[in-house]
Amino acid sequence: MPETLRALPSLLLILAICYGVAFFAAQFQPDTWYTALEKPAWTPPEWVFAPVWSLLYGMMAVAAWLVWQRRDSDGVAASLAAFAFQLVLNGAWSWLFFGLNLVTVALAEILLLWLAVALTTVLFFRQRALAGWLLVPYLIWLSYAVSLNAGIAALN
Repeated sequence: MPETLRALPSLLLILAICYGVAFFAAQFQPDTWYTALEKPAWTPPEWVFAPVWSLLYGMMAVAAWLVWQRRDSDGVAASLAAFAFQLVLNGAWSWLFFGLNLVTVALAEILLLWLAVALTTVLFFRQRALAGWLLVPYLIWLSYAVSLNAGIAALN
């Protein structure tokens, strides 16, 4: 069996895990509470979030898969543990912000998430440059999300 086909089940599993987190997070959608909040001027239309996050979750999965393929190398376990930790934090933010309406707690959590993603990105770069680069758009978008969360916290 060609190497590409042997690697396919692991890619599909990692995609399923990442999109499982996305599915969990999607259970907590903006509602009348969110609509009533004052938002910063740089808040995008709500329709932007789903396609951006869908792309980012796919890129995260491919990045993790590229690192997983080096599973016999030093540092891979720590890299994937950092990835798993940030993934849990990623899903938790939607629950805190949209599910529980805890804007300030969500802000503290998203700052921790940003740090976890920054660490994961550095660790992924050490394993495979492409894996690190695949996380850079996520880190940029997350920086924007931090500014939105902070702006909402300040305005409300």
